[in-house]
Amino acid sequence: MKYKFVLALLCASLQLACSDSPTSPVSAASPQPLPPPVEVTKLQQPQFDATGPLIVENQVDVAAQREGILSEIRADAGTQVRKGQLLAVIDNRQLQAQHASLAAKLRSIEADLQNWQARAKLVLVDLTRAEKMWEAQLITKEQLDHARYEVVATNYEVQREQENARTIQEELRSLALELEKTRIAAPFDGVVARRYVRVGQKVSSNDRLFWVTATSPLRVRFTLPESYVGRVKAGQFVSVSSPLFPEETHRARVLNVSPVVDPTSSTIELLAELQGPVGSLQPGMTANIQLGK
Repeated sequence: MKYKFVLALLCASLQLACSDSPTSPVSAASPQPLPPPVEVTKLQQPQFDATGPLIVENQVDVAAQREGILSEIRADAGTQVRKGQLLAVIDNRQLQAQHASLAAKLRSIEADLQNWQARAKLVLVDLTRAEKMWEAQLITKEQLDHARYEVVATNYEVQREQENARTIQEELRSLALELEKTRIAAPFDGVVARRYVRVGQKVSSNDRLFWVTATSPLRVRFTLPESYVGRVKAGQFVSVSSPLFPEETHRARVLNVSPVVDPTSSTIELLAELQGPVGSLQPGMTANIQLGK
């Protein structure tokens, strides 16, 4: 009886140990929790800073169109000028004398022309009278032909003097153009940035005389990396400032975006125009251009 009790107790202990084992098939098959999903954030294009020169559309060296001695200078560096304003004069006394001589010759030819035109009317009257006399058998056929030839010859003289007058008129027009070349004028509104010559100096054709520049509208030319192709378009605005005047910030509207990428620098070129007052900015300064996000 005692042995049966000990054996039963031993079986119960073994059964309890098997039920608590960590290698139970039910525990091994239990599902594991999934990791949380990863959130992907799209990166934005960073702000980009560029530099470029401030320029104007109209900025030229005014050159001499003919040679001569400068007899007068009416503008210096810093002079504000209007389009057509006289800047300097090349000695033109000889041209003026030639012009006066041709004008006198033209008046003489015009007087001769009027004389021949009056004679043409006279010979036409003579021809009418000769025809009537021929009908009345008062003159010979040779006399009638002579009157007709006088009309033809006189008309040719009128035409010759008319062509002579046109020739002199064209010569006068050409000389007037040469006289105009002796008067150096401003090609547009702006300011004289530099004077290269002085009174009494002999200049040749194409010699630089003045550097004239407009003051507005003020523009800035700059480049961006090729990654901005298609991202920047005409009409967008950028911020412009100068290192000399950092407290001034101006808006500029993009006018032009290069349609090609420069293969040597992998950049595109842009042109923007400043809007409103330009403050202390002047053509030729280096500007900082800030392109927003």
